[in-house]
Amino acid sequence: MNTTTKVAIIGLGNIGKAISSDLTKGNYPVILASRELSQAQELSSHLGASTTPMEIAEAIKEADVIIPTIYYDKIKEFLKTYAQELQGKIIIDVSNPIAPDENGGFKKIISENESAGKNLSALLPPNTILIKAFGTLAAATLTNAAFNTPERKVLFYASDNIKSNKVVEELITASGFVPFHIGGIDQSIRIEVFGDLHEFGALGKTVTLDEARQIVINS
Repeated sequence: MNTTTKVAIIGLGNIGKAISSDLTKGNYPVILASRELSQAQELSSHLGASTTPMEIAEAIKEADVIIPTIYYDKIKEFLKTYAQELQGKIIIDVSNPIAPDENGGFKKIISENESAGKNLSALLPPNTILIKAFGTLAAATLTNAAFNTPERKVLFYASDNIKSNKVVEELITASGFVPFHIGGIDQSIRIEVFGDLHEFGALGKTVTLDEARQIVINS
C-alpha cells in the first residue's frame, strides 16, 4: 500500500479514537493531535509506533490530509484559527450537525435541508479540498464493523474533487471498509445523521457493497 499520504487526526474523542485505531490496524501511519498534547501522547502509547503525537498546528503543517473529529459548531472556529496552515490541504469532514434534544434524543442544529458538508465547504481556506467521510457510522460501529469478514462493510463518502477520491478511498480501505462515492458535496446531507444513507437515518445499519449499490440504484 502507498502510505506517502500523511494523515492527521485532530480531536481524540470517540470518533477520533475509532478512526485512529482502525487506520493503525490497517498498518497506516497516523499523526494524532488534540488541544492537550498529553491526550495525543497517551493514545499514541496505546496504539503503537505507527502513530505520532503532535501539537495541532504542527500536525496540520506536517500532514496532507486533516481529519478534524470535532463538533460541527467548533469546526468554523477551527477553519478560521488554522486558515493559513490548512491552505492546500485535504480536509475530511466527519461532523454531524446535531445536539441533544429535550427527549433524550438528538436534533439538527441547522435547518432541515442544510448539511454540514455543504455549509463548511463555503468556509474553506484557499486551495483547500473538503471531503465528507467517516461520519456515517457511530464510533462503536466504526470499531466493531471494521475489517468485517467474510465481506467488508461500506463507508460512503461525498466529494467534488475527483482527483482527491483516490486519497480518501485509500484511507477508507486501510480502515477496514469499502469506499462508496455517492456524488458531490451537495449530497452530504444523505450521509449525515437522519440522512437516507446514515446509520442513524433511513439506512439504519451497515451494508455490504452489493447492498449499497442496490440501495443507491433504488433511491
